[in-house]
Amino acid sequence: MSTPGYSTPDPTRDAINRVRWEVGKAVVGQDGTVTGLLIALLARGHVLLEGVPGVAKTLLVRSFARAIGLDTKRIQFTPDLMPGDVSGSLIYDARSGEFEFREGPVFTNVLLADEINRTPPKTQSALLEAMEERQVSSDGVSRRLPEPFLVAATQNPIEQEGTYTLPEAQLDRFLLKLIVEVPGRDAEVDVLRRHAAGFSPRSLESAGLQTVVTPAEITAAQDAVARVAVTDDVLAYIVDLARATRSSPSVQVGVSPRASTALLAAAKAWAWLGGFPAITPDHVQAMVVPVWRHRLQLRPEAEIEGVSADAVLTNVLAQTRVPI
Repeated sequence: MSTPGYSTPDPTRDAINRVRWEVGKAVVGQDGTVTGLLIALLARGHVLLEGVPGVAKTLLVRSFARAIGLDTKRIQFTPDLMPGDVSGSLIYDARSGEFEFREGPVFTNVLLADEINRTPPKTQSALLEAMEERQVSSDGVSRRLPEPFLVAATQNPIEQEGTYTLPEAQLDRFLLKLIVEVPGRDAEVDVLRRHAAGFSPRSLESAGLQTVVTPAEITAAQDAVARVAVTDDVLAYIVDLARATRSSPSVQVGVSPRASTALLAAAKAWAWLGGFPAITPDHVQAMVVPVWRHRLQLRPEAEIEGVSADAVLTNVLAQTRVPI
């Protein structure tokens, strides 16, 4: 995923785009994933990161939070984790004789939900209200979460023993599903070179990583993304793509209208990052796979044959007429 050429200079956009360079001080070879995190932040969405252990998923999120200057907390999801361990719970205060609410780690700006598929659905669902409504309800009281609020959840695609499939309702709340690949040979050599020079992933200071944007710039960027224009032809193109997934012979359940609005939001953020005043079919096409890959339900026979959601979406893009 590479940024399109700018057409309109903008200091706020330049500051946001510097985040990728800053994160690159600590994480090598994941520029596309960092761009995906930026798109989710700008579109007020959430990200599911999938990759094998050791590809720097946790370091990536920590570095991203540092570069954008936001508070971050981490939850290690385990089979015995309870919903209150995520959202918070009422604690009895013996001195006052009353219950008081103790905030859980979800009360932050960037929440790293590590190995989210290793906890039962009951606890996974504790994130649903936070992700969708940006609030936590307890004892009949709703408490607003800080803004901005971004959940970056990780999962391991290969070790499936002791894991729980994410409910469809929760998968649908993730704007993007990003595949964190093993870096290429040159990038991996660079990783070792940095470690040989004294870099420690436990200390972001050792990489010289700094905050490069302010909260006001993030808010301004989110507002600017919301104002990116879109023509009726492009809206119709998004709908045609969605309808094509529903009629694909390999698909049991295609994407929903909510998925269409998610694609629109991501395309707007991608267009704004590139300095475009309106989204084009190219922006839509670039976002289809990461926005929809986790929202398709394939037919069992298609899965047995090795058909992937990415392949289905690539075929849908190839067969759907592009507005000129």
